[in-house]
Amino acid sequence: MRTVLQRVKSASVTVDGQLVSSIGNGLLVLAAISKDDTEKDVDSMPGKILKAKLWDDEATDPPGKWKKNVMEIEGEVLCVSQFTLLASVKKGNKPSFHQSASGVKAKELYQAFFKNVQNSYKPEKVKDGLFAAMMDVALVNDGPVTIQIDTDPPKMDDPTSLGPSGIGTPSGSTTSTAVDINDLVNNMTRIQKEFKIPAELLE
Repeated sequence: MRTVLQRVKSASVTVDGQLVSSIGNGLLVLAAISKDDTEKDVDSMPGKILKAKLWDDEATDPPGKWKKNVMEIEGEVLCVSQFTLLASVKKGNKPSFHQSASGVKAKELYQAFFKNVQNSYKPEKVKDGLFAAMMDVALVNDGPVTIQIDTDPPKMDDPTSLGPSGIGTPSGSTTSTAVDINDLVNNMTRIQKEFKIPAELLE
């Protein structure tokens, strides 16, 4: 599951000229359900959203930066279903949405997600858009502050090359092996010994 959080001073959803929902200070949450998502994803995401510290603590001098979440400031939350967050343009210029969940599954999991956000906070402070509708979404982004949260974030490449493919496995092996601290120290020692400064740089 993927969400995009926008810290806002106000936000609203309008469908066919009719106001569906509006909030004041708080979060606009754009949410997308992927084809691989389960109830576990929609259960874990609300906590990540509601606990994200995106506001300063004005009670301190100087104000504490990034200290408070939406619940601590008594803010509101507007959730909007947006499958386009999972679009891909790797092949050509036309967006592909093959990572998005199908209509029935997407609706069921999104509705479960929305209920979880309500139940994890105060239901009267959590508003919704209109699922699968063409919505006009208006907002005043405060900052601007916009962050993306994934329940299954992509794994980072090992920047040291000393991870499972570099320690305890032959070169080119795909076997995963836990990193041993002694191997790590030995590798760092080897790197230090092999690193030589060109003589011309010492002159």
